Parts: sequence; structure tokens; C-alpha cells
Amino acid sequence: MERAGLFPRWAARLAVAMSVAWLANAVLHRLFSGRFWLWVLPDLAPPPVYMVVPLALLAAAAVGLFRGPRRWAMAVAGTAVVALILGFGQAGLNPRALAVSGRAPAGALHIVSWNTEYWDQTDDPAHFYRYLTAQHADVYLLQEYLNWVNNGPQPVDDLTRLRQEFPGYQMAISGELVTLSRYPIIATPPIATAWPVDSSWYSQFQARKVLRTDLEVGGRTLSVYNVHIPVQLGQGGLLDTSFYRDVHTRVRHRTAEFSALRRDVAANHNPKLIAGDFNTTPSMGDVSWFRSHLSDAVRADGSFYPASWPAFGPTVWRLDWAFTTGLHTYRYGFRSPEGMSDHRAQDLWLSLRSDPGQKGRT
Repeated sequence: MERAGLFPRWAARLAVAMSVAWLANAVLHRLFSGRFWLWVLPDLAPPPVYMVVPLALLAAAAVGLFRGPRRWAMAVAGTAVVALILGFGQAGLNPRALAVSGRAPAGALHIVSWNTEYWDQTDDPAHFYRYLTAQHADVYLLQEYLNWVNNGPQPVDDLTRLRQEFPGYQMAISGELVTLSRYPIIATPPIATAWPVDSSWYSQFQARKVLRTDLEVGGRTLSVYNVHIPVQLGQGGLLDTSFYRDVHTRVRHRTAEFSALRRDVAANHNPKLIAGDFNTTPSMGDVSWFRSHLSDAVRADGSFYPASWPAFGPTVWRLDWAFTTGLHTYRYGFRSPEGMSDHRAQDLWLSLRSDPGQKGRT
């Protein structure tokens, strides 16, 4: 077998082919993610691959530079570096983690956002409510206020228990979304939707995936958005045409919800918190507008790789987000759901900025 240094020549050529293929993937990802509906399938890859793959290629190139064919190694290194630059922002890393103090001043607002996974359907209700009340949050943004029965959503009525467990809180409910607040809820402006909606619970569940509540905090208005963007995939196999029709419909639904949310946020001049289950990872283009126009609360997280799903086993995807403007975020992190949900809970400490026009940078 013909060899060139440490590697067989075929292995060096394979490394070049892999590096070129990965660079092409990184470029296509930049072009299509959040724009082309079918790209939701490659979008499902864990975000760290956008760092791990080019770093592995660079490691192979480094070996080749010293002990192999340098021409191949230089080609691999060049394409890997470009792919690394393109993918760094999609890898889900939090480079500010080491600079986070984790301290919040007295009087800071405490917010908890959590996808409950079908409320307490499979949990001990006492444990479920003990978990919620133990957070001692000023505002709760809760998703999946429902049960899942016979492959479909069913409404639940836990208002009596909610009022019992959260005396003094005001609440707003729309479909599967529940917002609880110690502060007065002064308005619940509807978010425009492209989907038909009537007074039935199921219609609200289908069409209302964002619940906005305007709170009176210290004589000012804080707009809080409780968000649950629909998931991209249902059931079915990759060889089934109905699977792709379903994906296309789901992406249209997601796009409509994101568009409506962006329009409302852009037109709203109050300080704002937008938080919930986005079913979107840092590598997906769907959150690009929010990341560029608002402040990601993860800047106040002390974790180098913050992730929220699945809560059990290796947690490698961040599907839950919190964005702010006109607010200062002191602390942010994910809490264990104690086995009651596949999502970790978001935990935030923040305050309104003295200058309402300032972005909520930490």
C-alpha cells in the first residue's frame, strides 16, 4: 500500500473530502436554516457538532502537517478553519460564562419559565405544586397547561388549586399557556396570528402560542411574553410522503408564530421579557432575529454550554430561551424539573433599567 507519512494517501484524500463536505454544510446551513422548510431536518443535529467536527478535522490536519502529506493537511486545515468560523455562533457555547458573578440585588424580579410536560398528568400533584411554589418567583411563565389523552391535547381545569397555591397572584390563561404574577396584570394584548381562532379551547391551543401580559412594576409597564413555539416533527418515517407534508405544515405554523411575535415585539416600546419553550436550538436560524435585536439572558449564565433538553440523560439541546430589552439580567440558569418534565426550568433574576431605551445587556 502506498503511504505518505503517517497516513495512507486514500485517508488523506478522505480527510480533504470530509472537510470540504463539512464546509459546504456550514455554508448551506447559513443560507437555509430558518428560510427553507426542509432544512429543519439537518437543523436537528446537536449544536456542538458545529465546533466538534471542524476541531476534529483541525486535529487531523495538525498531525498531517508534522507526520503526513502537508499539501493535504493544509487543505483540510483551511476548510476546517472557515467552517469553524461559520459555525461558532451556532454551537450553543456561552463564552461569557467565566465573567458571570451570579449575584442579584435586593428587589430584583424573579422569573421562572417552564414547560411542564402536560401539567401534572403523570406526576404527584403535591410534588408538582410543591416544586412550583418552592421557586418563590414573582412571575411564572408555564407551558403545556393540558393533558395528552388518546394522541391529542385535552384541557385541564386547575384554577381552584392554582388560586389556593398562589394566593395574591394574578393569572392570565390562553390555551395551554399560564402566566402567574405577583404584580398587577394591567393588559393582555392579543398577538396577531395567521391561524383561525375562535372561543373554543382547542382553537386557542392551536392558534395561541404566545401569551403577552403587561405588568405594572414600580409604576412602569413591563411586557412579558409566554412562548411555546410548535415542534417541527411529528410521527412517521423518512420514506413516507405524509411525513414531509406534516413537516411542511408544522414549519408554516412555526413561521407564522415567529413572525407574529417579532411584529409585536418590534412595535412594543415597553421593557420586554420574551421567554418560554421555542423548540429551537442555537444552530437554527429561527431565533436569529431575536438574538440580534434583543439580549439573550444566557449572558448571565455561568454555564459554558447551557442546555435545557432533554432534562434526563445527556442534555445537549437548548430549546428554552429568554430574551430581554430594557432590562438588566443578573442571574440566569436552568433548574432540574425533578423528574416531572423533559424540559429544565429557566430561572431569571432581573430588573428594569433606569433608561427604558437601553437594550437589556448584562
